[in-house]
Amino acid sequence: MTSLIPSAPSRRSVVKAAAVTAVAAPALAAAASPAAADSSAPAFLHGVASGDPLPDGVLLWTRVTPTPDAVPGSGKGPDVAVYWEVAEDRDFARTVARGTATATAGSDHTVKADVRGLRPATAYWFRFTAGGTVSPAGRTRTTPAVDAAAPGVRFGVVSCSNWEAGYFSAYRHLAARSDLDAVLHLGDYIYEYQSGGYPAEDQVVRRHEPLHEIVSLSDYRTRHGKYKTDADLQALHAAHPMIAIWDDHEFANDAWSGGAENHTPETEGAWAARVAAGKQAYFEWMPVRASTEGTVYRRLRFGKLADLHLLDLRSFRSQQTSVGNGSVDDPERSITGRAQLDWLKAGLAGSDATWKLVGTSVMISPVAFGALPAHLLEPLAELLGLPKEGLAINVDQWDGYTDDRKELLAHLTQRAVQNTVFLTGDIHMAWANDVPVKAATYPLSASAATEFVVTSVTSDNLDEMLKVAPGTLSVVAATAIKAANRHVKWVDMDHHGYGVLDVTAEQSQMDYYTVSDKRRPDATSAWSRSYRTRKGTQKVERVYAPVR
Repeated sequence: MTSLIPSAPSRRSVVKAAAVTAVAAPALAAAASPAAADSSAPAFLHGVASGDPLPDGVLLWTRVTPTPDAVPGSGKGPDVAVYWEVAEDRDFARTVARGTATATAGSDHTVKADVRGLRPATAYWFRFTAGGTVSPAGRTRTTPAVDAAAPGVRFGVVSCSNWEAGYFSAYRHLAARSDLDAVLHLGDYIYEYQSGGYPAEDQVVRRHEPLHEIVSLSDYRTRHGKYKTDADLQALHAAHPMIAIWDDHEFANDAWSGGAENHTPETEGAWAARVAAGKQAYFEWMPVRASTEGTVYRRLRFGKLADLHLLDLRSFRSQQTSVGNGSVDDPERSITGRAQLDWLKAGLAGSDATWKLVGTSVMISPVAFGALPAHLLEPLAELLGLPKEGLAINVDQWDGYTDDRKELLAHLTQRAVQNTVFLTGDIHMAWANDVPVKAATYPLSASAATEFVVTSVTSDNLDEMLKVAPGTLSVVAATAIKAANRHVKWVDMDHHGYGVLDVTAEQSQMDYYTVSDKRRPDATSAWSRSYRTRKGTQKVERVYAPVR
């Protein structure tokens, strides 16, 4: 139930107030509630979050632990009434909305409130109460009005956060920033592997739960719950609204519509049951609006400045083919599915926003070795059954589904769609790319868009997977990639961190930040590089300072 009210109830103190958030965002901390001393009282052990902001609303989230045995995935614990409130100030003296919900075992005691009736482009505070216990307070922000000429929008951008591979310091540094409108999470928010499966046993920094590979609904709930005990993750969710999509590890490695590389039906059951469990837990535990189709592709608007098109590149894709196999060009194979691709094309062509941002979990820019001149490559590829754009490195990306990419980029050029920027994660490296219509002849041929790829929060990069010193192989590999792919302007294979995307009427700029050591919980953060694309150019260029 949602209620808009003109005045606030008396201020309540906050339980556990967040020793969690005090370091990263001191404004979020408050005094502890007396109920915290009562072990039988409901508790908010997994923080609070908001997401999918709109001009008039936002989605609020929390998880209540009604009794000590009602741990995530247990199915235990009674129903509990939860009261939520939204205010213009952190003291909750000017409450503008409130309502109630019920946390039940059927939803793993998670609670969502889709609040409407708020003002555009406005910061708010929110909190929950259950059985006299008050949650930590969070802050959120609505988006500009649909037709507003917004002067700018700024996102934190993250991807690939593996619990066992390190600490989430990148989240802490983003939580400490007060200049973000939202955080965009591009997938692999959790990982499904058994403990010591990835990274290897001797590289595990901390143990996740459960220790076995997650397959059942209880397993996925438990893993999500473990992640949301992380102090830095709680701080991030409490500080900024999150806009999230999934990739494969929310389910299983290299997932596609009918299975996954890391799924064995003989021992792990039907893929449909496993993916259904993963999706249910995801929508329960994430501040994301669930669609009736059970997907995450959707569109958010930031005034007339930017439309953000978010993709689901796992639910509808064809099975991956092998490297070097010409079937990557098969028009019957798709990474998006027909309906989603048509939806994306229509949204891009019909947008009146200056910038068309596309959140894609895997890289769209072609990356190939052995590229030949176009007049030789195409006939040779046809004769030998090879990909027409060269030998793809990663067929889990759009490189494995070239007909979809060709159709989308042709649509952008034929419809004169300007200022499209793909925002990408997945590959544990940072990239800045032009997106060429024909890679083999670039830069003599056109660029249809640009792409900024952020590195991982913690997941292993090339050097770590091969267990060599940073830079041992990455410098050679990066040089080879840039030589064979002239649209790739920069690639960093060594670091972990995050991005900050600053969008104005004249340019979109990605500032890349790295953390000092993912294996240390107190890791520092430093600016690394910046690239931008100016309005109307469809090309990236290096900038020698971050946006301030």
